[in-house]
Amino acid sequence: MSAAAALAAPASSRWLGLDALRGLTIAAMILVNNPGRWGEKYQFAPLQHAAWHGCTFTDLVFPTFLFCAGVAIVPALSRKLEQGAPRGPLLRSIGMRVLWLVLLGMLLSAFPLVAFDVAFTKGSSWADTFGPLLHTRFPGVLQRIGVCYGLAALLFLFTTVRVQRLVLGGCLLGYWALITLVPVPGVGMPDLADPLHTLQGYVDRAVFGSHIYKQGSYDPEGLLSTISALATALFGMEAGRVLRGSSDATAKVATLLRLGALCMLGGAIWSWLLPLNKPLWTSSYALWTAGLATTGLGLCVWAFEQKGWAKWAHPLQVYGTNALLVFVGSGLLGRVVGKLWTVQVDGKAVGVQQWFFSNCLLTPIGDPKLASFAFSLVWMLGWYAVLAQLYRRGIIWKV
Repeated sequence: MSAAAALAAPASSRWLGLDALRGLTIAAMILVNNPGRWGEKYQFAPLQHAAWHGCTFTDLVFPTFLFCAGVAIVPALSRKLEQGAPRGPLLRSIGMRVLWLVLLGMLLSAFPLVAFDVAFTKGSSWADTFGPLLHTRFPGVLQRIGVCYGLAALLFLFTTVRVQRLVLGGCLLGYWALITLVPVPGVGMPDLADPLHTLQGYVDRAVFGSHIYKQGSYDPEGLLSTISALATALFGMEAGRVLRGSSDATAKVATLLRLGALCMLGGAIWSWLLPLNKPLWTSSYALWTAGLATTGLGLCVWAFEQKGWAKWAHPLQVYGTNALLVFVGSGLLGRVVGKLWTVQVDGKAVGVQQWFFSNCLLTPIGDPKLASFAFSLVWMLGWYAVLAQLYRRGIIWKV
């Protein structure tokens, strides 16, 4: 891993609008990923993924984060290329970052690797200890970010802007044709309304077997849908070029808002033929969410760079500069308080999260959805307190 803790870059070398959008996105991701309890009884509809077709607030979070990763490629690699850095070391750096993101994603899928009360019991076998690894999910959020970042970065290093735009269009149109026209083995023509009758689900089951999110069905970060997810990252690169291409904040904002509106319009029209669907990451969904992310970036640039409201961006910067740390840390800690750290209640071991939610939030608040949302807010604000200390000391955890 490259330096796990490094001094933050000077404010002048960072794009405040990008930091703000990334911070808003990761804060939203922490909010929707950590309810007091899961399920319709405990979650407001916008804080749940669409059951299949459709697009809720929650369905906007991941593509926006992936979009931000694409935006960040432009300043990071452009500066190094302009300084005369050879492509060989840059290629190795990209490869290592992809590797670490994939490994961190696998860690989140596998943690806790074992049930501690079994692993440390005298006479426990290797099969008992490491058996859960046989059921670890292979795809995942960080894995997808790593792969899409790596592919987009390679395109940025070795191809022209024209080629990158052709690849973007090819991803959207080619994926559309692939998932709607190619017959599914054993099924026939694909039916996007049924996860078992899609080409994506067939490929996930054939390649990953049981190592997927919905065993026997599909994975929302599966192999085939990475094609359109790459388009999301490439849309981010397009926005990054806009930000880097002019020092006039007004012109940048106008261009971003115009591009965002066009993408949203295109995605909305396309959705009449190809439904918005996050698990399949349909091309219409990629275009629609890229439009919203581009618009959000334009608004952040307008508010925090053009209008000068930089002080209001501080909480978002706190989250945005340490996005990887809070994503991984929140995932690991959530499993600790939800499964490993228990308290005794009426002679039974109960997870600390369940105990805290039931006794400190659900009982006094009464409404299950409000109580669950309150837990999400507590979790998000608690992490903000940690990240604020790191930000003040100029520490960023990165790979």
